[in-house]
Amino acid sequence: MAVKIRLKRMGAKRNPFYRVVVADARAPRDGRIIEQIGTYNPVANPIEVSIDQEKALQWMTDGAQPSDTVRNLFSKEGIMKQFHDSKNQK
Repeated sequence: MAVKIRLKRMGAKRNPFYRVVVADARAPRDGRIIEQIGTYNPVANPIEVSIDQEKALQWMTDGAQPSDTVRNLFSKEGIMKQFHDSKNQK
């Protein structure tokens, strides 16, 4: 089973709010999820991002692939650097 870390869109029209979720790659964008690991609000000023770093690192260690947008969010939060550092130490 291919597992992805991606965004699930919430919120009203023209007012997007996203949840960072772990889901089966075959599930629809806003469909069934395995676990929610954070939120992303691009409308707020400044942009609000809150991610459970331990859960994100655990899922990536177990083989979950982040989508391009989530990978960018993780990079800005420093999660990708932690993941690569921990991977290089093994």
